[in-house]
Amino acid sequence: MAQELGTERLRIRGWRLGDTEDALAIYGVADVTGWLTPATDRIGDAEAMRAVLTAWIEAQQNLEPPRGRWAVERRSDGVVVGGLAIRLLPPYDQDLEISYQIRPDAWGRGYATEAAAVLIEWALAQPDVDELFAVTRPDNAPAVATAQRLGLTWVGETDKYYGRTLWVYRIRAGDLATDPLIELPDTEDEHTERPE
Repeated sequence: MAQELGTERLRIRGWRLGDTEDALAIYGVADVTGWLTPATDRIGDAEAMRAVLTAWIEAQQNLEPPRGRWAVERRSDGVVVGGLAIRLLPPYDQDLEISYQIRPDAWGRGYATEAAAVLIEWALAQPDVDELFAVTRPDNAPAVATAQRLGLTWVGETDKYYGRTLWVYRIRAGDLATDPLIELPDTEDEHTERPE
């Protein structure tokens, strides 16, 4: 994604090394990393976080859209409140997974749903991308609720990803056009007479 995406409240953009402290407030917290798949230990300090960001930034250059990792920045103060990722799910590297992480002091404000919705719309507009998946542990109620708010449909339970039992949610490109919350533009010419 060369350009930034966003909403009125949030900017979705590539990670920068200057995001180290904000990223550590996300990925350095066990309450966040404890839910990640694959299982991930929290990042212990700024030096380690900087190394991870460096790897993400370098890898991003070689990834075909819509794959990648992005920072979710709050427009009002420039604070990075979360991260988003789209990556290939193992073991076959065919299915694309969207994931979202929000720092604890920003929980409960709808940031994950708001940011992920914009990224999903962009991702499903990419050539040859028909669907995205989200996988979550069954007991991760906030992640389940976010997937549902995003319009992802539960498709079942599996242990094929990451060696653990996970719930799988999916959204297809066609689901976006049928979402009752999306208003379709008025296609009538303004000079066309309308019946009274």
